[in-house]
Amino acid sequence: MHYQSKLNLIDTEIAIKLIKDTFETKLYKKLNLLRVSAPLIVSETSGLNDHLSGVERIVTFTSKNSDEKLEIVQSLAKWKRVALKRYDILYDSGIYTDMNAIRCDEDLDYTHSLYVDQWDWEKHISEDERTLKYLFAEVNKIYEVLKETNTILKEKYPICNAYLPSKIFLISSEELLKLYPNLPPVERENEITKLHKAVFVYQIGWPLSNGLPHGSRAADYDDWHLNGDVLVWHEPLQKALELSSMGIRVNKDSLLKQLKHKNENFKLKYQYSQNIVDNTLPLSIGGGIGQSRLCMFLLEKKHIGEVQASYWDDEAHKLFEKENLNIL
Repeated sequence: MHYQSKLNLIDTEIAIKLIKDTFETKLYKKLNLLRVSAPLIVSETSGLNDHLSGVERIVTFTSKNSDEKLEIVQSLAKWKRVALKRYDILYDSGIYTDMNAIRCDEDLDYTHSLYVDQWDWEKHISEDERTLKYLFAEVNKIYEVLKETNTILKEKYPICNAYLPSKIFLISSEELLKLYPNLPPVERENEITKLHKAVFVYQIGWPLSNGLPHGSRAADYDDWHLNGDVLVWHEPLQKALELSSMGIRVNKDSLLKQLKHKNENFKLKYQYSQNIVDNTLPLSIGGGIGQSRLCMFLLEKKHIGEVQASYWDDEAHKLFEKENLNIL
């Protein structure tokens, strides 16, 4: 009830640009990435849309020029891997793009909106690099970019004081369950992130020793043994804030196992899946980094609407006024 934004609207907009420009520049240099353009629309039959956990509705429409069913992307997880091949991206190089999406079934709250904006990136790797060691190395690079961006922001706006430890803490979802066996996954994440301030929880998707997965993951892009989420402790909300979901992508074996587990073998009919099975798509690692989430964290904002322009209903606007939130 006593929340007060540290920056006014004008300074907030200036700071958002500073954060995005700085982070993007440092990210592509650190990971050796090329910026490319990305689609907002894909065809249903392409199999390139991200079905997330598999239950969310996708925004669909047809154009007046065709009866083909078109979809607004939910993320570019699979499109990026196809783009690696199309652009003939060499080993140890990659691509990144500004991804904009609509997720109409998102549960709206302080950290979620209908509109998603993130940097999507994908990097060409070798078979030998499909390991946790390589995954952790890339996580640490991204974390270094986050810390460097925070330092530059503080030079211009010393009042912004988001805390980041020197190193990010790594823990598997099974290890996290053993630490907090009586808590649900979200509360486990809150406890470990409150303790360490910056955490990478890895291996998300397969059932744990309690018979339940830490979280639901699509079967056809991340290898569930080689993926994870970057979390930071967000003081204004007193909770863990997910900044990035990333992972080494499926190969033939992991794709077939994960599709079978989720009873989604129908996805094998898609060209994308076929190209993984026949090894015509490059092996890769990739992820998404939330732009608004990043700004929200570094600027210590209480609501995502303070750093992005999205749709909010009348009840939400009453909350904004009550809690003194400057919504864009």
